[in-house]
Amino acid sequence: MAATQSLKRHLVTGAASGIGLAVARTLLARGEQVLATDLDDDALARASSSWDGAPVTRRLDVTSIDDWRAAIEAAKASFGGVDVVYNIAGYLTPGWVHEFDVRDIDRHLSVNVKGVMLGTRIAAEQMVASGAGHIVNVASMAAYAPVPGLSLYSASKYAVRAFSLAAATELRPRGVAVSVLCPDAVATPMLDKQTDYDEASLTFSAPRILTADEVAEVLTGRVLRDRPLELALPRGRKWLARAADLVPEAAEWMRPVIERAGRARRKAHRR
Repeated sequence: MAATQSLKRHLVTGAASGIGLAVARTLLARGEQVLATDLDDDALARASSSWDGAPVTRRLDVTSIDDWRAAIEAAKASFGGVDVVYNIAGYLTPGWVHEFDVRDIDRHLSVNVKGVMLGTRIAAEQMVASGAGHIVNVASMAAYAPVPGLSLYSASKYAVRAFSLAAATELRPRGVAVSVLCPDAVATPMLDKQTDYDEASLTFSAPRILTADEVAEVLTGRVLRDRPLELALPRGRKWLARAADLVPEAAEWMRPVIERAGRARRKAHRR
């Protein structure tokens, strides 16, 4: 579905750091209206103090339906509504299946899956009523292939991708687009957190780590303009991941080689 006009009113989650911060900053630099949200309102205040334009900021716990309803109402009060919702906030802690903290099951599913589902649900409600809108959900390259060492994160991102594709099919006839972006490893605080975990070595197996600004450029450029159903970044890595998903036995055979390369790059990133 091609965009018919420039969309000017945006709600961004996870805007205190990483991809969310880069998206909010990019949109504001273009003169667009942005409601920037994050669970950490102190970090959000620090980040937004240097942004161009006049951002409206708000604390948002993406796992809370009440917070989501209040955020949409805040966007209506500030801008008259919202045209684009970016579900970017995420959570990741590496861990082997026999060792991970069982509390991380709820953390991954609550933030990564429930948060996206709630955001999509509440945004879709008001967008369907107006007959227009765009919901952008950020998954991961881990949505295409299971990642040993990141089993919880990988499972949560599979769910985000599946939910987004189903939601897109439902909402398209009602004038609302849903896009899901699946980026490879991105230089963010979430990536930095993984450098001390051998379990996360596969995360660093990409030939090149993307920057948050690169991902933001795609999200605020091609994704907004073309409203693709699904987009992988970079495209070539998608097919490698899909091959691992389709033929898991082959992926297991290749894993030691890829893991060695990732381990070396992880150590280099840590330095």
